Amino acid sequence: MELKVSSLADRPEMLGPVQDMPDTWPEFATQDPVGNAHYGRIPVEFPEYVLFAQDERGQVVAHAYSVPFALHADGRGGLPARGWDQVLVWAFADQRSGARPDTVSAISIVIAPHAQGLGLSGRMLAAMRDSARAKGFTEVVAPVRPNAKHLEPRTPIEEYAHRVREEDGLPYDPWLRVHARAGASIERVAPASMTVAGSLAEWRRWTGLPFDTQGDIEVPGALVPVRCEPERDYAVYVEPNVWMRHRL
Repeated sequence: MELKVSSLADRPEMLGPVQDMPDTWPEFATQDPVGNAHYGRIPVEFPEYVLFAQDERGQVVAHAYSVPFALHADGRGGLPARGWDQVLVWAFADQRSGARPDTVSAISIVIAPHAQGLGLSGRMLAAMRDSARAKGFTEVVAPVRPNAKHLEPRTPIEEYAHRVREEDGLPYDPWLRVHARAGASIERVAPASMTVAGSLAEWRRWTGLPFDTQGDIEVPGALVPVRCEPERDYAVYVEPNVWMRHRL
């Protein structure tokens, strides 16, 4: 597939098509309050960090969101345990305060459903790296959501993240492997990268599952089980991610 990759800063008229591109996120994964408060602001407030790809017909088939932030500011220095949520908070806090960013964090790379399986994720990751390098950054970090972990929700994330293939020593997980092939290394696990809490009625609506049993509930698309507390009428999902660091 021939692709034309642009940034929203260069093509602001494409904001609508980028935001309207279909995706395959599970419904519950779109209910993280930190993400809901910040994710939609990225194309508007950081358009130069939003890349999108168009096919031969001009249709948007992929987009890549990232944000600049000051990783080495006082009180930070290390990649946070709260992963995706924390880096979004830091990026917008730094924007408000005028702090000088020193690092770019990937936030998402999304491929349209009909274009999946064509290697576009790796191409968008490469474009993100190139864009960060052109802006003068020396590294990109990414709180990676391992895309096959949902098949093993009860496997500890530390064990899963460091599992490698015998034939080449690359990560077992396909999305971690894409990052590793691009030159990234695993920095640490982010054990609480995203948190979704809701009433049992909300979880039933999001998943179609009964959510009437106390304990850990396996939910399609979830990387770890969801903790269900029927007597208290709530369930909580705390998603782990894997921090990967790209030296540019």
